Amino acid sequence: MSQRILKAVFPVGGLGTRFLPATKAMPKEMLPVVDKPLIQYAVEEAQAAGIEEFIFVTGRSKTAIEDHFDHPYELEDTLQERAKKAELSAINSWMPRPGQVAYTRQQHPLGLGHAVWCARHLVGDAPFAVLLADDLVLAEKPCLKQMVEAYEQTKANIVAVVDVPREHTNRYGILDIEREDGRLVKVKGVVEKPAPKDAPSTLSIIGRYILEPQVFDHLAKFERGAGGEIQLTDALSQLIASRRDFFGLRYEGKRFDCGDKAGFFEANLAFALARPDMQSAVRRILANYR
Repeated sequence: MSQRILKAVFPVGGLGTRFLPATKAMPKEMLPVVDKPLIQYAVEEAQAAGIEEFIFVTGRSKTAIEDHFDHPYELEDTLQERAKKAELSAINSWMPRPGQVAYTRQQHPLGLGHAVWCARHLVGDAPFAVLLADDLVLAEKPCLKQMVEAYEQTKANIVAVVDVPREHTNRYGILDIEREDGRLVKVKGVVEKPAPKDAPSTLSIIGRYILEPQVFDHLAKFERGAGGEIQLTDALSQLIASRRDFFGLRYEGKRFDCGDKAGFFEANLAFALARPDMQSAVRRILANYR
């Protein structure tokens, strides 16, 4: 398969219960890291990787996401009248073009695999990316761009991976490794949230995937896995079993788990310290808490 990766799926239908009460009326994907919501970071990462179609799998109470990727004419007019050029650029420079954004509903909370399956008609018969906004990556070269470059080399399914402490393997999808070739790892199996003693490695999948459309055939079986949900990891295992080539990429960068309160707080610190307009002020503030 040699198609370019032009479409990306963003599963954003989750309830965000770990961040209540903040997420009672606001999607967790709209939580800001410094001054941008998580979902905007994910979309900008996809744009940098050459993505041209952005597919959001939403749920109830997610209209703020749709509004964020639309033009607020009243605000734009006010900023224009006040000659607020920097602010206008901040709300418009990253916006996808008309026709590049599509939405579909995940009407039942049946897991990540089900959310990806809900996008099948919008994806069609082409390889595509999946980005989870909860996983925020600070990198000189955006994580998905690194993956697209690896895909151009392998022409195969690829997931972004990172080593985790063995005692944490029961939180992630873990790779069973066939061989290693520099930053690329050939995969012979995937296990969803194995107990540390049963984990085939400590190499964990993070929320970045490039997948062949055959994954939809496996997701369509609606087989329940861990937690009684339709797990994307189980479909990946079936892809591998059907002799589809599958790789993990040890990406360059730092990943923050923004589905966790401590990880979200650390992401705010790291991204603020990475910004020339903020790093000095943030360091002065941190000095008061030593």
